[in-house]
Amino acid sequence: MERVDQQTLELAQTGDIAAFSVVVESCADQLYSLAFRFLCNGPEAEDAVQETLLRVYTNLPRYDGRFKFTTWVYRIATNVCIDRLRKRKLESSLDADRDDGDAEGTDWYDRLPGFSPTPEEELLRMETCNEVQRALADLPPTYQTVLILRYIQELSLQEISDIVHLPITTIKTRIHRGREAMKQLLMRLPVS
Repeated sequence: MERVDQQTLELAQTGDIAAFSVVVESCADQLYSLAFRFLCNGPEAEDAVQETLLRVYTNLPRYDGRFKFTTWVYRIATNVCIDRLRKRKLESSLDADRDDGDAEGTDWYDRLPGFSPTPEEELLRMETCNEVQRALADLPPTYQTVLILRYIQELSLQEISDIVHLPITTIKTRIHRGREAMKQLLMRLPVS
């Protein structure tokens, strides 16, 4: 997330729309990336970003400058995504017989950088990415959250601790247990 200077942030807190636009520009891409990793669905990730930015705008006058702005925004975005996942699980449990087929938004894998000399290797890579994404989605939110924030968003342990309001030792434990759970889920992957 790009750093927003203090003056712009203060102007945005007073309701200055142009200053808030600068704030949005500084964080929209990273928020989308975070939301997509949680939700695995492009349109839903866009909606989550919009909801996050609306909450940021609404609560900006109450933002406490003693804390890092990016941490505050990530906390809001993480909470929005977890709420959407909970709502999704509730809806899917009500419609358990329904088969939706392939999830929307999985076509992003073919935009990942990499060199795939043969179609077979490309297919294997895409299948592996799909398996990793499915395994990540199958994790409990407590593990999923810390793994996404640590390994995908590349946040420090302190930043994660600030976002989820847990001690660093708990974060380390959840990362370790999350990696172990991922390892168990991924054991079914074919060896190339």
